[in-house]
Amino acid sequence: MVIYLPGEPRQPEAPPEPSFDELTPREIVIELDKYIVGQAAAKRSVAIALRNRVRRQKLTPEMAEEVLPKNILMIGPTGVGKTEIARRLARLAGCPFVKVEASKYTEVGYVGRDVESMIRDLVETAIDMVREEKLDEVAERAEQAAEERLLDLLLPPPPSPGPTDTEAGAGEMARREPDRTREKLRAQLRESKLDQRLVEVEVRERAMPAFEIVSSQGVEEMDINVKDMLSGFFGHQKKKRKMTVAEAFDYLIQEEENKLIDMDAVTRIATERAEQMGIIFIDEIDKIAGRESGHGPDVSREGVQRDILPIVEGTTVNTRYGMVRTDHILFIAAGAFHISKPSDLIPELQGRLPLRVELSALTEEDFVRILTEPKNALIKQYIALLETEGVKLTFTDDSIAMLARFAVQVNDQTENIGARRLHTILERVLDEISFDAPELKKKNVRIDAAYVSKQLAEIAKNQDLSRYIL
Repeated sequence: MVIYLPGEPRQPEAPPEPSFDELTPREIVIELDKYIVGQAAAKRSVAIALRNRVRRQKLTPEMAEEVLPKNILMIGPTGVGKTEIARRLARLAGCPFVKVEASKYTEVGYVGRDVESMIRDLVETAIDMVREEKLDEVAERAEQAAEERLLDLLLPPPPSPGPTDTEAGAGEMARREPDRTREKLRAQLRESKLDQRLVEVEVRERAMPAFEIVSSQGVEEMDINVKDMLSGFFGHQKKKRKMTVAEAFDYLIQEEENKLIDMDAVTRIATERAEQMGIIFIDEIDKIAGRESGHGPDVSREGVQRDILPIVEGTTVNTRYGMVRTDHILFIAAGAFHISKPSDLIPELQGRLPLRVELSALTEEDFVRILTEPKNALIKQYIALLETEGVKLTFTDDSIAMLARFAVQVNDQTENIGARRLHTILERVLDEISFDAPELKKKNVRIDAAYVSKQLAEIAKNQDLSRYIL
């Protein structure tokens, strides 16, 4: 409790952060602006789509079943923020999120991953999310139980008193002494004074042959199912292993957490969350656009589209956790469409991506903002990294402007890869400082336009700059 005396300035209390259900579309866009520069139209579309999911939860079950998500197709060059928008959106909402690449899938009949595996990946992600939430709930109880088990290892319980112990006083003293010793050990354990002591812990090891079965559902699916099926037959072998108290404590906590978590409830909640709130981001969808050529490596492109279509339309996919419906999963597809165009997709798939948003190429002003404004801005990252070595790094405004101008020039002269260009440029410019950072402790390093120009000139002197940046 803090008591403010007269005349002392009162510290303002930080306002509580609103929950996701309370965020309006405008507030969602503001949150996305903290990490992504520009692309207002795309942010607006995803904010409305996300808010509609909250609105749907408040409808009657009959009406909610009829309201389907409006899937989005993002069109724009690489490196302008398509993937980052979807990823930040899912993190903001706390939704199960999976990013997949359309070019990695093949139609049925070809060797490779089938499109249904994206739903299985989404369910696995949801299982991990819900399990982490349940772990937070039982963490305190698991730690207490692990502490008691560890104390039993450090101080085994005394044998029960024999028939010759007739004196009541002696028996009472014999019972109290182990309790006092146990409490002393408990205090030392909590103060980490026993971390390096060795104890013998009984650990479980699964004795199972390593094999895989290839089926129509894919290697990864059947491999897991067969192991689960045979685990009861082979059983769990136990063996004693010596480890430090610190290692034993972590191991025992994990064991207790697994005992306290109801995995059936986790599976049920996660499956429902994946069905109702899941987001799948399908990148590089332009790579499977186009008609069949009849030969060559792209012969299955249209087949992949036909396989993706029922997933996006709404179907039921068999997973190791049961059947999962895809009717209310939000699909966000994205592609550069340099060679192909959205109309090259099969008409049925185009109809299932009704919202189309075009993301614009980045300008010099955008590059300046990307370097400085977002919470995870590149310059902020480099300053924080070098600060761990005791080096205080500062950038002048003209040096940042030169970096942005150079990135635009290289993008214009070569293949446009958007903001990813800045990673390579900054890495080259700060190469000497990063290398000598341990010897520059407690020094201030100022990056100005002259230094940036010199570094870029050194690179250009030895090789073609445009090819080097690529």
